[in-house]
Amino acid sequence: MRYFKLAFAAGILGTALFASGAPAFAQAGNEWTKYGGDYANTRYSTLDQINTRNVNKLRVAWIHSLGALETQESTPLIVGDTMYVTSSTGPKHVFALDAKTGKIKWKYDPELPADYMATVCCGLDNRGVAYADGMVFFGTLTARLVALDAKTGEEKWNVEVIDYKKGHAITSAPLVYKNLVVTGIAGGEYGIRGFIEAHDQKTGKLVWKTYTIPGEGEPGNDTWKGDSWKTGAGSTWGVGSYDAKLNLVYWSTSNAGPWGGQTRGNDSTDIGKYTNLWTASQLAFDADTGKIVWGYQWTPNDVWDYDGINEAVLTDLNIGGKVTPALLHADRNGFFYVLNRQTGKLIAADPFVTVNWATHVDLQTGRPVEAANNAKRPRKGEWARNVCPNLIGGKNWSPMSHSAQTGLTYLPAFNMCMDIANKEEEYTPGKFYLASEFNLDMAGANGSNLGEFIAWDPVAKKKVWSIKEDLPFVSGAMSTAGGLVFYGNQYGDVKAVDAKNGNVLWQFRMGTGVIQSPVTYSVGGKQYLAVVAGRSKGPPSFFGKIGQRVMDASPEGGILAVFELGN
Repeated sequence: MRYFKLAFAAGILGTALFASGAPAFAQAGNEWTKYGGDYANTRYSTLDQINTRNVNKLRVAWIHSLGALETQESTPLIVGDTMYVTSSTGPKHVFALDAKTGKIKWKYDPELPADYMATVCCGLDNRGVAYADGMVFFGTLTARLVALDAKTGEEKWNVEVIDYKKGHAITSAPLVYKNLVVTGIAGGEYGIRGFIEAHDQKTGKLVWKTYTIPGEGEPGNDTWKGDSWKTGAGSTWGVGSYDAKLNLVYWSTSNAGPWGGQTRGNDSTDIGKYTNLWTASQLAFDADTGKIVWGYQWTPNDVWDYDGINEAVLTDLNIGGKVTPALLHADRNGFFYVLNRQTGKLIAADPFVTVNWATHVDLQTGRPVEAANNAKRPRKGEWARNVCPNLIGGKNWSPMSHSAQTGLTYLPAFNMCMDIANKEEEYTPGKFYLASEFNLDMAGANGSNLGEFIAWDPVAKKKVWSIKEDLPFVSGAMSTAGGLVFYGNQYGDVKAVDAKNGNVLWQFRMGTGVIQSPVTYSVGGKQYLAVVAGRSKGPPSFFGKIGQRVMDASPEGGILAVFELGN
């Protein structure tokens, strides 16, 4: 298979690196210095002062207003005794706060043009900052990358990544390592050509840029029909992971564009050569040069908007008595994947929600086997009915967490299906380019719940326990050495759950919905829990009556609440 051959050389290089079962990456402890807690995006903390025995004593220590009402998706970073957090809407604000008291140390307000929201697909999101060497980095909805002095908030540099008016934006925190700051780009619904690019941390100068879709004369360009690659999407609006030992950066890519597949292939389950590389894929890049080392495609010739950008969680798993360098990924297409992160080789792919668009993933070819007779593939002028999962996915962007203590992966899931069809649509720069029509206001095939919080065993390849949620858009997860996993919902409930069995041990209503993962940190010998809240607004607006239920469940808001143990 093409994907595996690309990775063969990388596999030989790193074989000796994984002889032991020791933790593969430094994990979050007193500080939370990276978006995913660590380079591996595990969102696992070694702190255990707050634990299963005393979590019911949590109380509010302080609250901070984020000063904006759009969906709040920021992950606070804690470096020393300072917390860095962004608001939505641009971001409207970047705050540096005293992590113990919540007192503002400084605030930075980016200058944004009046039309900054004109080419943003699905909400005015910002998921936070990155920190390195006394500097704070973040992206804007106008596709700019900005660096601030971490002590003062003074702007050090501010560079344009690409013209936002053509459909580009930056919504997620960049990735920092060595002397580089790397960002992805949003715009999968605007007919862009996706990429990631690296800038020098000190100067903002561009160091390298790699497109996710091969151009003319490049390997894989023949997987596109005609010139469709030029507007083929494959955006990179999620977050990256980094393995320093392998010197690899991992980034996933979005849906193929437009959603209507007749523009870029055969308009049939017999996709032939038109797989549309590297959309809906996992890519591994050389961290120094940006060269693609290997790739694996989750959904070849995607016509369901099974946008593949969900985070890559890196860990070492004991599979069959052998320690395996693994990459975990719960995809929107409904399958939970385990890859070898050295080589890109597929190890496992199993449904974690109801899946009927494909019967299974063939472990030999690495490809999903679609339902027969085009039954679940939308085509031009022909509807595919009751397709599961919905395009919002089995899992969307809200992050999962992998616990080094339990070996389980905790993830928010959807129980929804859809009707979808393709249509003709002309490409216009800066305008929606979908070539698709759909009905997303459909409950799932099993049960009355629209959401679920799942504990998944990536070695046994099965669900261990779950909590049913009646509304979709369950928040991301965070697990700790205190035997806990935390998550929230669109009613605004943040919950502490026993990580072994799913028993809810504590909960608190924030007053507005929670969509991002909580984080934890310690200052002055005391452990704290931080929760950003501000209910989901953009995506639910596409979901009819179900979406209205989500938006009615709690008011808009922008709150950061920090909790501590009471006496």
